[in-house]
Amino acid sequence: MIAIIDYQMGNLRSVQKGFDDPIRQAVAAGKPFLGICLGLQLLFDVGYEGGRHEGLGILDGEVVRFELPADFKVPHMGWNQLAIRRPAPLLAGLADGTHCYFVHSFYVVPKDAEVVATETSYSAPFCSMIWRDNLFATQFHPEKSQRDGLRMLKNFAELE
Repeated sequence: MIAIIDYQMGNLRSVQKGFDDPIRQAVAAGKPFLGICLGLQLLFDVGYEGGRHEGLGILDGEVVRFELPADFKVPHMGWNQLAIRRPAPLLAGLADGTHCYFVHSFYVVPKDAEVVATETSYSAPFCSMIWRDNLFATQFHPEKSQRDGLRMLKNFAELE
């Protein structure tokens, strides 16, 4: 069974909806979990969008804003490539360099580089997907990434 949480809010108020304990419990119980965009960022200790805010603390690290040269726009929006660092089950059947759709101004900086499954370059490389055991999360939007994104969602749905 797959549960989709549509919290009907923007980023700043999304952590006030009471999903923190069920998410922690599902991850701890070994159930496959897929976070998308903000769903990746909330897994970490702390984020700095609109001030300093505590995350779920499931993964060690922080969420920081892009500080880029003037010729790069924030938010990072549009198609960009994935550089596969670890072949996560979500990526089965996809090639290094697969293009996915992004829209974000902040990105995660994991303390443990072993959780990084893909990186993407936007002026400099940043973590665009994590994977640890049953826990998967993407900065990009698989649901907006056409055939390759649908392949990732299919791979997730078929996890045991």
